[in-house]
Amino acid sequence: MYRWIRRWPGLSPARRLEWYPPFRAMSVRVLELADDWRRVRILLPLNAFNRNPGGGMFGGAIAALADPIAALACNRVFPGHQVWTRAMHIDFRHEGRTDLELRFVFTDAQVEAIGAELAARGRATPTFEYGFHDQHGRCCAHVVNTVAIRPAGYRPRHRKEQR
Repeated sequence: MYRWIRRWPGLSPARRLEWYPPFRAMSVRVLELADDWRRVRILLPLNAFNRNPGGGMFGGAIAALADPIAALACNRVFPGHQVWTRAMHIDFRHEGRTDLELRFVFTDAQVEAIGAELAARGRATPTFEYGFHDQHGRCCAHVVNTVAIRPAGYRPRHRKEQR
């Protein structure tokens, strides 16, 4: 995040997330953010800026909000590592014609499995599933997000180019 947001005194983590410029432009609102990031709910409002020509939520807005959530949660649960989104797949199941709520849960079983893999290998590449739900509770977009968790100072090995 931008440094000025991180250094803003008295700004809660939820507000920092809302004020992150890409999210601020989307007018997201944090509904719930556990201190340990193991439960996250964020409202993505349907408005003139993210409505597609058919009247539903633009998939790019959904993808932009879905992308960093699992990585941010892993960074909070496993500090001292480099964390990024390795891959993401979104299954757009229903058109989002209302505001959408991102719902992310980081389970105890996931924390234990990732912790064990980090202890054994020094790195982990877990996959998370979460979704965007409309105002009727229906899952409109199902997200499968794979996160790379690597030791601090990690540098990938360079592969020789294949011709």
